[in-house]
Amino acid sequence: MGDPGELRISDADREVAAQRLHTALGEGRITLVELEERLDVVYAAKTFAQLRPPLADLPGAGPAPAGVPAVPHGRPPADRLHLRTEMGTVKREGDWQVPAAMMLTTHMGSIHLDLSTARSVPARVDVEVSLGMGSATVVLPHGATADIDGVRGSWGTVKSKVPASAPGSSPHIVFTGKVGMGSLTVRGPRPVWMSLFS
Repeated sequence: MGDPGELRISDADREVAAQRLHTALGEGRITLVELEERLDVVYAAKTFAQLRPPLADLPGAGPAPAGVPAVPHGRPPADRLHLRTEMGTVKREGDWQVPAAMMLTTHMGSIHLDLSTARSVPARVDVEVSLGMGSATVVLPHGATADIDGVRGSWGTVKSKVPASAPGSSPHIVFTGKVGMGSLTVRGPRPVWMSLFS
């Protein structure tokens, strides 16, 4: 058999490595500039050997058997939706099935995530954010609550316009991650009359 490090990697393998880097940013182990540089290497990598250098100096970043990176936090990347943009705009809205876990990543772009008209929203949704100089707006269904205490902000803004908790069975959205110089805004749906002018 050849070197396991020369095995070709999948998109899921790249996402595992990218998540590890975003976690390192949130822990203060690397800077935003380093994150950008390392993500470029990760998304350009074609083999496990090429995937190792940007992770080599991070705790627990050694490759698993046969060069396969371990899955952080015990949640396979296939279990969650990842919305990512460099400088553009990404929108997810309308009648769609909301997963129990999502990740929002943007460097200088914007993400608009609307859960208010979704077909189904789980009782709890975990959303990890990694915003450099970009922005993310998350619109929740009527009555939903949000916990943003797990989001670390550097020079950017993190704000929620919905209650942090409330009795009942309404969806509860838990946010974690890091906001650099960008912004995260969590709000409820606008009244119908306001939507007519937006």
